[in-house]
Amino acid sequence: MSFSDDLRAATAPTWEAATGHRFVDELRSGTLDDAVLARYLAQDALFLDRFVALLGAAVAHADRTEPRMAVARQLGLVAGDEDDYFTRALARLGVTGTAEPLPPTRGFLALMDDARRSASYGQVLAVLLVAEWLYLDWASRPGPVPDDWLHREWIDLHRGPAFAAWVDLLRTETDRVAAGADAATRDHMAAAFTRAVDLELAFFDAAYRD
Repeated sequence: MSFSDDLRAATAPTWEAATGHRFVDELRSGTLDDAVLARYLAQDALFLDRFVALLGAAVAHADRTEPRMAVARQLGLVAGDEDDYFTRALARLGVTGTAEPLPPTRGFLALMDDARRSASYGQVLAVLLVAEWLYLDWASRPGPVPDDWLHREWIDLHRGPAFAAWVDLLRTETDRVAAGADAATRDHMAAAFTRAVDLELAFFDAAYRD
């Protein structure tokens, strides 16, 4: 198996708990309580600035032109389409101001900052890969999607051919960089990947806590 396959297999129990989470099931069925979604999106919105910075780090540290350009294009989509969704969704849900970050949010912000400050393309890729691959996994699973744009658009932002191609690129780059890296770098990449998976599950859990 590839390096990314190995990481995915090593984190399988937590990964499956996240992608099969109650939040995902209720979002896809359109039964998710507005209060839960508001809490989730208010926290997720706190990631946007740091996530854009992390994508910028990938642009800065990529060692080949093609992936650098692909990441730059994705950065534009995040700063555009995703930011627009947050603006409209939070307004509809009546969320104003900036939320206080919950522990999983603080953990993920710290993880993204650590990866960016490491100046390691491999560590940056490992965190990006979890953030995008795990969401592609649950969003692209077969079945109907809700009619309400509030739920449907969040799903659609994380599925489809373009998003799948983006995740494929992250996997390919992660595998390529790991293949040429020393053992210490691969260990750092694996640790970042595992930590990110743990935090994804904790983040879904936190949406249900008042």
